[in-house]
Amino acid sequence: MNRAKILDAAAKIFGEKGYHATSMQDIAEAVKLKKGSLYHHVSSKQEILFTLLEKALDFLIESIEEVAIQDISPEVKLKQAMSVYLNILTEDRALSSVLLLEQRSLNSKYAAAHTPHRDQFEKIWREIISEGLASGQFNSADPAQATRYLLGTLNWTITWYNPNGPLTSAEIAEQYAYLFLNGLLKCKKSKK
Repeated sequence: MNRAKILDAAAKIFGEKGYHATSMQDIAEAVKLKKGSLYHHVSSKQEILFTLLEKALDFLIESIEEVAIQDISPEVKLKQAMSVYLNILTEDRALSSVLLLEQRSLNSKYAAAHTPHRDQFEKIWREIISEGLASGQFNSADPAQATRYLLGTLNWTITWYNPNGPLTSAEIAEQYAYLFLNGLLKCKKSKK
């Protein structure tokens, strides 16, 4: 048995049952270990949760930074970042649900260690939006708030997305990008 298998099993169970409803016994049974043997690999359920959150953020930061460093327009960059992010969220739904729904379950010690990492992820998005503001492509009074609006919309998708539904995650990301960048108002044609 290795630690990666334990973390994968825990992510699946946390995603299905929630962190608080999951016991160490549940995790041990999922990986065919005795509960006592599980503690040779991990120290606590909190450590497992923290490790899963950090693992997810590491992957997301790396993936979104790959888009953010490209020499492309801020509009294209934002669209690509949204597509990459939504694809990741919908591909690994168990880990995504743990990341988005269970971080509030961290105790204060682990939350203090996790928050700067989460802020680093949000900063990448804020920088893309700020780049668009600086170039004159975007208009926002508050890039931090715009970032929260955007991430809130993308994050909530995991609660309703159906992989067998009519739209792929890329198509949903494209619709979100259009709505986010253009809004709901229909442009009025000027009268001559």
